[in-house]
Amino acid sequence: MQHADPRQQARLATQRAPHDAMAWIILADAELEAGDAVAGEAACHRALSLRPGHPEALARLGRAQWMLGRRDDAVASLRAAASTAPNHPGIAVWLGHALEDNGEAEAASDAYARAHALAPGEPQLAAYLLAWRRKLCDWRDLDALSAQVRDAVRRGHAAVEPFAFLSEDASAAEQLQCARLRATHIARHVRPLPPPPPRSAGAIRTGFLSNGFGAHPTGLLTVALFESLVGHADLDIHLFALNRDDGSPIRQRLQAATTLHDISGRNHLQIANAIRDAGIDVLFDLRGWGGGGVPEVLAMRPAPVQVNWLAYPGTSGAPWIDHVLADGFVLPDTLAAHFSEQVVRLPRCFQPSDTSRQLMQPPSRAECGLPAEGVVLCCFNNSYKLNPRSVARLLAVLRGVPGSVLWLLSGPGRADDRLRAAAQAQGIDPQCLVFMRKQPHAEYLARLQHADLFLDTEPYNAHTTASDALWAGCPVLTRPGDTFAARVAGSLNHHLGMQAMNVDTDEAFIARAIELGRDAQALAAVRAELAVRRRDGRLFDMDGFARDFAAAVRAMAR
Repeated sequence: MQHADPRQQARLATQRAPHDAMAWIILADAELEAGDAVAGEAACHRALSLRPGHPEALARLGRAQWMLGRRDDAVASLRAAASTAPNHPGIAVWLGHALEDNGEAEAASDAYARAHALAPGEPQLAAYLLAWRRKLCDWRDLDALSAQVRDAVRRGHAAVEPFAFLSEDASAAEQLQCARLRATHIARHVRPLPPPPPRSAGAIRTGFLSNGFGAHPTGLLTVALFESLVGHADLDIHLFALNRDDGSPIRQRLQAATTLHDISGRNHLQIANAIRDAGIDVLFDLRGWGGGGVPEVLAMRPAPVQVNWLAYPGTSGAPWIDHVLADGFVLPDTLAAHFSEQVVRLPRCFQPSDTSRQLMQPPSRAECGLPAEGVVLCCFNNSYKLNPRSVARLLAVLRGVPGSVLWLLSGPGRADDRLRAAAQAQGIDPQCLVFMRKQPHAEYLARLQHADLFLDTEPYNAHTTASDALWAGCPVLTRPGDTFAARVAGSLNHHLGMQAMNVDTDEAFIARAIELGRDAQALAAVRAELAVRRRDGRLFDMDGFARDFAAAVRAMAR
């Protein structure tokens, strides 16, 4: 069944009524939904020339400017729209998105709260507020908001963002339901491409779609793998970069090892056609529902085989994704029933790493804000993973290891202050919490060498961050959970051969961390074991990873 093209219909409407501002606003909507921010902006300007100050036109103009990366302009347009239509929850949400990207964290939270207050029964608005409060470590009404969102997902009443839903204490079955609802919403507005021509003989054209091909976790994880795949002549590797060239060494290495297509700034159909024109046989989606991706493009079916891998730690729930690439620990048989994709497992951890990285000499402890002595406990997970349960666990360890500090990644807005207040409420000196601002990757890795023990979070584990810690020689303690996102750090430990760093209860987590924190010899022994396994084990063997990966691609292509 073919869908009517909403852009074509909207364009015809403006031709029939060129002086109708609403017709141009509807066209702007259609262009933006198709990923064409330039055309959407032009339609908004036309509407505003007919109806100056119209809030709906201003709101869409702000959305177009946001998509084009003009953050200040987007905030100005959306603030003007919100001022003109103060009781419009949708405009308040878009303003929140623009403020979020513009670094105005607390103002974004206020905008999301305003949207939810205007429509408190709307679960999608509750989900936006919930996700942003998690990022700000603002735990007001967290349980009530989470219950509202989870209930709506269970009843099929809201297509909330699956990535944010991973931070909830939801089951794998609920995560599948959430992803399916979002995929169904997208499918209603997307027309698939015609079937591709029959595949010709020759190398398997293997594509990878991401907005992270540069100095980004995705680029950092995959670059050494792509370099190792060069030796597999039967695979022809193509990267489709949604992000512009950031000039980073990682981007340069990716360009040298693969055929890289810069598709930044193109609309959804143009991206899908670029993939189809390249004759891709197997296409890996390296964003999924992770934000910044283009699920609409995958829904067009530009490749005959499409795979969910690496960036989104859960099921796509999408009929246009055929396989998920995982391993036996992170996605055991008990979870497979809650994945819409066919599971393909690697014999090693599903997550690669850049094993060519050299560890720089670290700055002094004083330069890092650390005391001259004492155990350094760390957790460099993003702030939205620091939920009340995980923080209570971290603080219990901090309390149990005299003279220790807890080293955290600095969060947006007043997140750091809120975490210090949480520590003080538990009778812990807030100065025992040390925050590190975001650093260039090499400098971050250098600083990591001062950390004695990495303490993980749940239900959303450390992923790239856990791999970084292990590479820098810092052991990771985790409690594997019941979902993919809660088992990644455990998979890294498992395939490294350090199963003793995977525990099964919060009580065991706290006891093990305190034991290591208080016993210098035991901690030194764990770190020495890690050094040996890092050097000799399979986790950081990218040539071996490339062999296993290539075999998986061949199987999926067949």
